[in-house]
Amino acid sequence: MREEQTRLHLARELMDVFAQRTGLTGGGSPRRYLWTDAFAVCNFLGLYRSTGEGGYLELALRLVDQVHHTLGRHRQDDPRKGWIAGGSDAEGERHPTRGGLRIGKEHPERRADQRIDPQLEWDRDGQYYHYLTKWMVALERVGDELRDSVFHRWAAELALAAHRGFCHFDPSLGRPRLVWKMSIALDRALVPSMGHHDPLDGLITYLEIEARASDAEGAHLLDREIAELEVLCTGARWDTDDALGIGGLLTDAYRLGRLVVTEAPSRVGLLRQVLADGRASLAAFAPARTLDAPAERRLAFRELGLAIGLAAARRLAEMPHLPEPSDDLAAITAQAPLGTRIERFWSDPANRAGRTWREHVDINSVMLATSLLPDELLGLPRRSVAP
Repeated sequence: MREEQTRLHLARELMDVFAQRTGLTGGGSPRRYLWTDAFAVCNFLGLYRSTGEGGYLELALRLVDQVHHTLGRHRQDDPRKGWIAGGSDAEGERHPTRGGLRIGKEHPERRADQRIDPQLEWDRDGQYYHYLTKWMVALERVGDELRDSVFHRWAAELALAAHRGFCHFDPSLGRPRLVWKMSIALDRALVPSMGHHDPLDGLITYLEIEARASDAEGAHLLDREIAELEVLCTGARWDTDDALGIGGLLTDAYRLGRLVVTEAPSRVGLLRQVLADGRASLAAFAPARTLDAPAERRLAFRELGLAIGLAAARRLAEMPHLPEPSDDLAAITAQAPLGTRIERFWSDPANRAGRTWREHVDINSVMLATSLLPDELLGLPRRSVAP
């Protein structure tokens, strides 16, 4: 119980400071970034469940509103104004995700007449598919918490916008493919390559959205989109030696396991493949090269993604009614001490004092808090813990 309270205390501290630093509280100008904010919404919901303090639920809802009114609209330095999707302000308020959401990068997106600078492109705005799927998950978690279908509708509308913008037929392959990065208006590709795990993450996210929809809210709304991503996932391999990528793969395995148990038993074959590739990925990961380095040479958010994924794998192993024990899952959960090692390292204030932590302080802080309180991101209710 003491360790649980310590974890909760640190998560509260990290998220309270994040809220102040990024303009969610305190009256400062909002500074929104879609990936970080998606995790932050889940963290605030987790703190609300863990403490019973309504202020954290209010912060989650305020963050959703800020993201939509900041990243769902054109930049202040953009000659285009209003909602990305166009239309009236009233229409934008009702459907804030219908045009997608900006990343929130520092620099404007690359103009059509500018040559690509691979290094600078990382700091340019636009839309990322894998950021949009993270926001869909955040909206689904808020909808579950409030039992409010509007959040599920916004998630579905974002899925439709993302798929329409990012999924294009590739004549050279004879099948659709996903683009890595699109323009703010979703009218041109900024980086045409495909993210390694984007089809898998998109498929699982669409399946979750459809599982929560009633006939009146648009059940089967994503059937065509799901079928197209199934084509991309057929025969694919997901193994990687990147810590953040492994963590995302293991988190996807948990989400897919829940769907297999509750909604989609036919997806068990895909689950087996994801677990096999997750095991291979952990075998390829070199903790000695990565985790033995000093804090100044490490990127916390990438490592913490792995810690979150290992926590997800433990919960998958504990899931009732999961089909047949898996040697791959057992091998993955045997690596749980890696996640504990990462979490403890970055929980030490001395390791959070260095340059690499400060340079990425928002995403590092939020993902450490997620590692400490992962259940809301995964869609699991967390038992209350007295502060």
